[in-house]
Amino acid sequence: MIQVSSMLKDALHLFYPHLCSSCGDDVLSYDKLICNECFYHLPRTHFYRMHQNSIDKIFYGRLNIKAAHSEFYFTKGHLLQQLIHQLKYKRNKELGIYLGKLMGQSLMLSSRFKDIDFIVPIPMFKEKEIKRGYNQAEVIAMGVSESMQIPLLPHHVKRILPTSTQTKKNRSDRWSNVKDSFSIGNQNELYNKSILLIDDVITTGATLEACGNQILQIPGAMLSIATLAHAVS
Repeated sequence: MIQVSSMLKDALHLFYPHLCSSCGDDVLSYDKLICNECFYHLPRTHFYRMHQNSIDKIFYGRLNIKAAHSEFYFTKGHLLQQLIHQLKYKRNKELGIYLGKLMGQSLMLSSRFKDIDFIVPIPMFKEKEIKRGYNQAEVIAMGVSESMQIPLLPHHVKRILPTSTQTKKNRSDRWSNVKDSFSIGNQNELYNKSILLIDDVITTGATLEACGNQILQIPGAMLSIATLAHAVS
């Protein structure tokens, strides 16, 4: 029976290869999304270990946060760019959950991210979310929530205005683009709670600042931030 099962798996692999989400290699077992070689070369920051890390410093004087973290460095041409592309534009939702789980595992090792009450993803404007198929920040947050066993609140923060892409904007223009874009619903549930705000990639932090400012208007709310990647030049 074991031999027959093995033959069936080999046949399925031949006709329906299970490919690495990064490099496209087909030497992947069905319980993995990234091959061992790509996993080994994931550019981890280890910021969860560091007080006053690069992400903390982005928000100095801008946002009163408890702690901040990015799981990976994002640079053009690196394998992480392919993974982010798969998540955002190829509807690879499973990959986003997987990467979120990896980030959640890191956060659990840090004393700075203890006592989080709720996980909240940066929301996407509804029409854009429908067009893309899902909100990638929410998908990442699902993985973080699963790893940390902390409730996910995907609809308490809403994006009330559409915004243009932030990619080619400078810091000032990014802030102007998003500063009035968010609102908070069901605030009573967030009173005196510690919130972990999740996004996919951080560059200048303008989007997270705009959203975080709204959360911190709630009496007693405390804010931490975690993103999947930190864009570096």
